[in-house]
Amino acid sequence: MPKPKRAAQRLFEAHQRREPFSPLPPELAPRDAEQAYAIQDGFVALRAEQLGAVAGYKIALSSTEMQRFVGVSEPQAGVMLESTLHRTPARVRAMDYVHLIVEFEIAVQMAADLPVADAPYSRGSVAPYIGAVMPAIELADDRHADYTQLARHPFELIADNGWNEGAVLGAPIERWQGIDLGAVRGVATINGKVVGEGLGAAAMGHPLEALAWIANHLAAHGRGLVFRDVVITGSVITTKTVQPGDLVKFSVAGLGEVELRVD
Repeated sequence: MPKPKRAAQRLFEAHQRREPFSPLPPELAPRDAEQAYAIQDGFVALRAEQLGAVAGYKIALSSTEMQRFVGVSEPQAGVMLESTLHRTPARVRAMDYVHLIVEFEIAVQMAADLPVADAPYSRGSVAPYIGAVMPAIELADDRHADYTQLARHPFELIADNGWNEGAVLGAPIERWQGIDLGAVRGVATINGKVVGEGLGAAAMGHPLEALAWIANHLAAHGRGLVFRDVVITGSVITTKTVQPGDLVKFSVAGLGEVELRVD
């Protein structure tokens, strides 16, 4: 079995056994981003047998601060699978994750396929392909990772699909063109208490810059965004840990609110 497939199988089994996040053994660990994405492909394929087809993408490390923290110089992409996408108001069980964390993002849904041949894309050239924009809460499972060790293994997060476990999506706003997505303010609350605020520009300067980055990343691997794909464009507020009983809300000016209850 090729090394990426062996590494993917190892990752998949670690998730099945609910093991804490840890680096792959040296003989399987990715040495660069391309090796890590090859492992991610295999890992996602194994998960897709249980969780459904590819339904969208996420961006990890969308801020320069987080990139420096992990020891890389660019964002990282992950895949979202069909059954892990929920519509607001949503409920999930904390027991279904090893250690559930959430992030607060602006999501876009594609209105049409994005031709690979037209890459590279820019903020302006991806805009006509967007069908709707909405607030989103990303669901992730860091499996009690030791964050202080991430910089020693900067590509392991790619291999592990950016820890993604899906997202909760708000109501789609189809007439979004008059909204300055870089300037919108988002407010996150847990159990009614404000836990963070941020602007759309926190993710790579503008959510559509993040969308263009994903489009170009996929095109470099011979793939493209397709009709109805959802892309969450990077957190505008720092990551939060949630517990059973928590009610999480994220409201974005002009885009509405998304709600998650943790059982």
